Amino acid sequence: MLSALLDGRALTASELAFAARVTRQTASTHLAKLTETGLLSVTREGRHRYFRLASAKVVEMLDGIVAVALAHRPRYRPLSRQARELSAARICYDHLAGRLSVDLTHFFTTHEYIVLSDEAAEITTAGTRFLTDFGIDLSALSSTRRHFCRLCLDWTERRPHIAGAVGAALTKRCFDLGWTERMKHSRAVIVTASGKRGFLETFGIGVPEESGNRTNDQ
Repeated sequence: MLSALLDGRALTASELAFAARVTRQTASTHLAKLTETGLLSVTREGRHRYFRLASAKVVEMLDGIVAVALAHRPRYRPLSRQARELSAARICYDHLAGRLSVDLTHFFTTHEYIVLSDEAAEITTAGTRFLTDFGIDLSALSSTRRHFCRLCLDWTERRPHIAGAVGAALTKRCFDLGWTERMKHSRAVIVTASGKRGFLETFGIGVPEESGNRTNDQ
């Protein structure tokens, strides 16, 4: 159930029960415990209750657990199609992750648009111009209480990708442009045909096949 919430969306107990393949009663029992321990938050809308991960720190904790699990995965066991799709491009709470996001981070660092430190990242003057031209208003992001720009270790690529407010804004912009779409019932992200052209022309990134094979422009 926690894994199903990693894309940042809020889900009902019934939806989470379906994701975990358990009864709604069993799901409700576990959700009560997860909420009590501070891993989940819950909001009410009419008769429905919606659960979501309580904070970005919970996301970091879950990603760390997955990274440890994958590190000890038997080498002879191939990844499933779903795992390959998640590895190519996925949503990590509110920002892009996977090979696509790591490649984006590499673009920003090699062009010195972003300078990385151990746990944070700084947008350079050239980076500010680039992101502004790309349609991201950095001044609007600076007023948020969350990290402006930070690193998130990608558990499939073992390299960092951009997170924080900048990572979320970059992800939203790709959705708004129609370059990416959410995959139903999965954290995986589909890259559309126009997105494949856009990522190549703007960032010099060739999108992995696992990221979707849409042939029509959005």
